[in-house]
Amino acid sequence: MPRINLLPWRAELRARRRNQFFIGLGGAVVAAALVIGLASLVMGAIVNNQQARNDLLDGEIKALDKRIEEIRDLEAKKDRLLARMDIIEQLQRSRPGIVHVFDQLVRTLPDGVSLTAVKQRGTNIEIKGQAESNTRVSAFMRNIDKSGWLKDPDLTVVEVKSTGKQGDATAPRASEFTVVAKQVVVRDEGKGQP
Repeated sequence: MPRINLLPWRAELRARRRNQFFIGLGGAVVAAALVIGLASLVMGAIVNNQQARNDLLDGEIKALDKRIEEIRDLEAKKDRLLARMDIIEQLQRSRPGIVHVFDQLVRTLPDGVSLTAVKQRGTNIEIKGQAESNTRVSAFMRNIDKSGWLKDPDLTVVEVKSTGKQGDATAPRASEFTVVAKQVVVRDEGKGQP
């Protein structure tokens, strides 16, 4: 006779399989959560490490910027000092030149001419004076042109004035003049000649 098993074995098998499925699903969820958490921690550590490196680089860049600014300040000071040194050297080189110019003014001055003012602006020298006649002014200009320390004389003003009382026709007359000449720049400082 056939035996019939009436126990609900299929339902028990289904219940067991469902429990195993949910246990596996829960394990997978826990494992996924652990993997995600671990990945998050690793990525956070990497980001923090990179941020620390960036902060270190920013600090070094700021320190280098300060050093660069200090170097620029030092270079500006150096440039100013070099400019001062150049000016001092130029003054030292040109110092004997004015002595030669005055010496040449005395040597080029003809009889009957007297100087009242001498002004220098750069290499231009403005000479004011009085002469007994215009020919003496011309002689003075020729002497300047022949000079080794002065060149290019240019007569800018000549006024003939009476040196005596007003209204006296017999009073001597004098020519007041202004001559502008150029100073010859010294090429060889050691020899004393232009």
